[in-house]
Amino acid sequence: MSSDIGQTMIGQIRRNEHLPTRIASRLATEINEGRLKPSEKLPTEHVLAKSLGVSRSVIREAIAQLRNEGLVETRQGVGAFVSERSAWLIRIKDGELSEPQSFRALFQLRVPLEIESAGLAALHHTPEDMARIDAALSAMTGAEKWTAQGVVADLAFHRALAEATHNEYFAMFIGFIAERISHAINAARERAVLEEIVEVTIAEHVVLRDAVASRDAQRARNAMRAHLLGAASRIDLSLEQF
Repeated sequence: MSSDIGQTMIGQIRRNEHLPTRIASRLATEINEGRLKPSEKLPTEHVLAKSLGVSRSVIREAIAQLRNEGLVETRQGVGAFVSERSAWLIRIKDGELSEPQSFRALFQLRVPLEIESAGLAALHHTPEDMARIDAALSAMTGAEKWTAQGVVADLAFHRALAEATHNEYFAMFIGFIAERISHAINAARERAVLEEIVEVTIAEHVVLRDAVASRDAQRARNAMRAHLLGAASRIDLSLEQF
């Protein structure tokens, strides 16, 4: 992508929205409309961050969203490339989840996927998987837990758990959904006493982590169900339960 595309994108990213999602949406438009072509390499994180006036961590999140949607693929040490069209997944249009019914439907889909993911992660995780889960949990409980980086770590925890299933489709779809509903975490923080909601969320993740580490699939499933229902209640979201 040439630098002029990056420049034209700057004015189109509204700062009051979730920046990674906004940037991912604009890059997706460049891909879908053919200005970024299959197999073409995206600019580096540094170039995109400088062009768009955001941090590299924001760019990294946006690229992760595109990867979860199948629009780009990343090659370690090389960069991110536009995927072939046959690999592209359905994407949710920017702003679509502002509709309560759409948002609730996506969150409802998340529940069975993540519950099953927790059980499979308990059965199949490796020491390397647990190291990634623990690293994300450590970031959630560290000094930045009160900041936006705490939300980033929360998403990383769920991605690491999905990857621990060793089923790439769980990682793909859960990663996609988690990115799309990340603003729910921010909404919950805005509507509650931050100290209380952060500590409750951390406690739920600790229980979940311990259940997975114990290789008790049913305990892990129960912990994930409790966490998701707790998360839904914190944003006044009523879900059908079975």
